[in-house]
Amino acid sequence: MISTVEQLKAARQAYAIQVEMRAGSDKSEGKIRKHVLICGGTGCTSSGSPALRETLEKVLEEKGIADEIKIVTTGCFGLCALGPVMIVYPEGTFYSMVKPEDIATIVDSHLIGNVPVESLQFHEMTGDHHASGLSDMTFYKKQHRVALRNCGVIDPLNIQEYIARDGYLALAKVLTEMTPDEVIQTVLDSGLRGRGGGGFPTGLKWKFASNNRGQVKKYVACNADEGDPGAFMDRSVLEGDPHAVIEAMAIAGYAIGADEGYVYVRAEYPIAIERLQAAIDQAKEEGLLGEKIFGTDFSFDLKIRLGAGAFVCGEETALMTSIEGHRGEPRPRPPFPAVKGLFGQPTVLNNVETYANIPQILLHGADWFASMGTEKSKGTKVFAIGGKIVNTGLLEVPMGTTLREVIYEIGGGIPNGKQFKAAQTGGPSGGCIPASLIDTPIDYDNLTAIGCMMGSGGLIVMDEDNCMVDIARFFLDFTVDESCGKCTPCRVGTRRLLEILDKIIAGKGEREDLDRMEEMCQYIKSASL
Repeated sequence: MISTVEQLKAARQAYAIQVEMRAGSDKSEGKIRKHVLICGGTGCTSSGSPALRETLEKVLEEKGIADEIKIVTTGCFGLCALGPVMIVYPEGTFYSMVKPEDIATIVDSHLIGNVPVESLQFHEMTGDHHASGLSDMTFYKKQHRVALRNCGVIDPLNIQEYIARDGYLALAKVLTEMTPDEVIQTVLDSGLRGRGGGGFPTGLKWKFASNNRGQVKKYVACNADEGDPGAFMDRSVLEGDPHAVIEAMAIAGYAIGADEGYVYVRAEYPIAIERLQAAIDQAKEEGLLGEKIFGTDFSFDLKIRLGAGAFVCGEETALMTSIEGHRGEPRPRPPFPAVKGLFGQPTVLNNVETYANIPQILLHGADWFASMGTEKSKGTKVFAIGGKIVNTGLLEVPMGTTLREVIYEIGGGIPNGKQFKAAQTGGPSGGCIPASLIDTPIDYDNLTAIGCMMGSGGLIVMDEDNCMVDIARFFLDFTVDESCGKCTPCRVGTRRLLEILDKIIAGKGEREDLDRMEEMCQYIKSASL
């Protein structure tokens, strides 16, 4: 039980040895010589990583060295297409597409003989550059990880490892050294904008909800209902670093005067749900959630609510309606949730990635965060990159990084020597960035200026073989299927659009159909909730 800041700092120091080897330290943890980290994200789990751990445990026991090797199941490393992924520390040797039958070879050669198995390592070739270790890979060198700092590094089911990585120090700091208004001002000064798609200043949202502290019931909510096709950023954070979100929501509760929070997660994320619930339970056991946290007057509790997979529940008012137990449909705004939100009370709602930045901002200061990114888009952005790309996976880069850098330097380029055609961002509500604009710096305002949007961070790459009409039809079909049906412009209008597009695809289109579609698009956009 951690009831004071001094106890938290002492625990951090005591737990630090559990993770030091993963930072290249040669400090031994008792008899432990090496750490073997196995990706336990959804991607690697689906490709068989649990069987790797089971096999590794068995082989280590047979060889009599089980007490010398520490096995850790982590969150996503980022290179999802290469799963199952395994990393051996302190060397940082990166093994990809590992099979259970490869384990004995890795144990004999690497874990016993200290000779990495070159044939099983991921070899990256970019010009004259040859990388086989984690620290030398271009995929990671170009990144700057803030929201993803613990993903693939710690055991998400072990609160001790989170504390060892400065976990809950930000919460301790704000509760014992800062006023609620100072917390809000720090978030404002950092320039953090909502990472859920709209890009609204996070500190401003918190400020709007902070009125009448102690006089009215308030709530903090987290949007983990990730519905964009090809997006898995929030899922990966919850799977790899759930305590960061818990800590941030408690900080938001202190800032606005709320003592209760809800995380709205889609039910299709079973691993994320399991780890988030385990993290909440551990935080309560340690006294980091609940009554009088760190001996202060501040109390905060957290609950999980499961969504049924409705895309519209990613919209804030529909999400809150769903938490309340009603059909997930949006409502007109104003009033905005900061004034009248969950159960009719003032509510702050941010998405997972937004919250994941909060503890680091409070620990390192607003200027530290604001030093990254562009003038109007501060910090970093997490992207789930997929489609026609060599390195499918998860990455985090400073705002202002160009699309060319993301695709060709981090993403490894287009497979089979094909030409880049376009990148789709922002999900069904977003747009496409054509090849002619590949050098556009990625931030909120630049993407809006070219008729696109940041969205939550899904980035689907297309090559010369992709048909843009088919892409348009795919997203329009998705939108028709996911319409909640509440308002006529969306319910009827999107279906009429789809009918016209199908007519064109069937070869029966007329020139007037294009004008009609564009006119309908404008009406639907302006008249729908």
